[in-house]
Amino acid sequence: MAHRDGDTMAKVVANAKRRTLEPFIRKHVTTGSTIHTDDLRSYLHLPVAGFNHGVFIYSAGEYARGTCHVNSVERFWSRLKNSIRGTHVDVSRRHLWKYVKEFEYRCNRRKMPALLFSDLVASL
Repeated sequence: MAHRDGDTMAKVVANAKRRTLEPFIRKHVTTGSTIHTDDLRSYLHLPVAGFNHGVFIYSAGEYARGTCHVNSVERFWSRLKNSIRGTHVDVSRRHLWKYVKEFEYRCNRRKMPALLFSDLVASL
């Protein structure tokens, strides 16, 4: 998940089914917020769960509808995958969450590189 002009939150999940994604969304997104997604069926019940839902039809070749897009999330995953391919070639499922959280940490501090190290040390 990515907040427009804000932080990104990433987590390894077992699958992309509604019963997996919706509790995560409910836990981390304020009810009444607008959530932009593609047309994955798992997201179709977001309005019933109390969220405004902006959707574009990815399966029809649509990548945005007005201000509704997921470019920030797509960019995050693309950079993470390229980093793994370029540095590690592959990572095991057991350790994938560590790479995802490291990349989330770095992504959220990309505009404050001077804080990367001091924030990391302060968290220990």
